[in-house]
Parts: sequence; structure tokens; C-alpha cells
Amino acid sequence: MPIPNKAKKVFKGIIFDVYQWPQKMFDGSIVKFERVTRQSTVVIIPIVGSKIVTVKQKQPGTDWYYDLPSGRMDRKGESPKNAALRELLEETGLKPKTIKLWKTYSPSGKVIQKVYFFIAQGCMKSAKQKLDPGEKIQTQNKTFDEFLKLSDNARCFFGPLMIDVLLARIHTENRKYLQTSFFGKWRQPPQIPKKGPKSNW
Repeated sequence: MPIPNKAKKVFKGIIFDVYQWPQKMFDGSIVKFERVTRQSTVVIIPIVGSKIVTVKQKQPGTDWYYDLPSGRMDRKGESPKNAALRELLEETGLKPKTIKLWKTYSPSGKVIQKVYFFIAQGCMKSAKQKLDPGEKIQTQNKTFDEFLKLSDNARCFFGPLMIDVLLARIHTENRKYLQTSFFGKWRQPPQIPKKGPKSNW
């Protein structure tokens, strides 16, 4: 559900803003509804030769975990592509030969946010890492199979990408799709046949 025009911003945070509005219910009563907006983020899948660059990182209050280069779009007027290039350079010191938007994810529910996934091919080292004071990041180059196997680790935080990773592990067509997306030409994901009883909806 989108935030209606009548909503009032009741809290403005560094990352999150909270909106509230009166909503009429089916029985005619009025209930206060609430939604939260979060700054958009970018996630980068860097490719170096035949390897995928992942990061092992730690932030204040967390243990080490596996992820991909990523960050918030917290600079005024910055496009998703420029944010992706900036975060990639800061966290890994890499610059890509080409970078393309692969997919955009918008979670459903009470938190409204956009996550932009970019695939950066032909990456080469061009600078040292420039990390925030709250970041410790180690880069690790993984083969495609090693990348998929990271999903076995409870400390692997791939977010929405985890769905693609798990599908690639159990469906041949999804594996081809993901591998081609990372290393070759972009194409539409395969349709997984639906099984089970027919629905009346």
C-alpha cells in the first residue's frame, strides 16, 4: 500500500521516516495507519575475470558476515548508478569496465524502500579501500559455485538475492540464468512451473 497524500510525517530519522494517517475500516471505524520509508540502497555484484567479488565485513555491534558491496543512497541528487560506482570503489577499490542495472527490488509490507542490484563486469583494482569508521571489510573472490555455496552459511546476508541463489542451486535453468547474468548477456529469468492443486482465485 502506498503512503496516501493525507499522511503526516511524524518522525524524520537518519535512515527512516515514519508516516501516519487516519484510515476508514470496513465497519466505518477510523484507525491510525502507519508506514515507514527507508533510504534506497544499491547492491553491486562485481565480476573479476571468472570470479565474483564478495565481502566479509563487520560493523559495530555485529559479528563477521558475508555480503556484497552495498550502501545507502544518502547523497543528494545521486543516481543509483553513481551510488553503485561510489560504493564499489569505497568498499573494494574496484572500477568496472561496464556496470548495468540488473533488477530493482521493492519489499512489500510496512517499510517502503527500493534496492537496486547492479552487475559490474570487468572490474579492476584502481584504488585502496576508503571505508567508513564503522566498517571492516575484507574482499574475497569466489567462483560461481563457491558463491552459491555461501548460502549454506548462516552469516550470509544476501537479502533478496538469496532467492535467486537458492533457485540456481535446485533448478538448472535458474542456474544458467544467474550465471549468464553475471558473466554474459542479460536475459529474462526462467519461469518455474507451478505445481499443486488449481486455485479458485
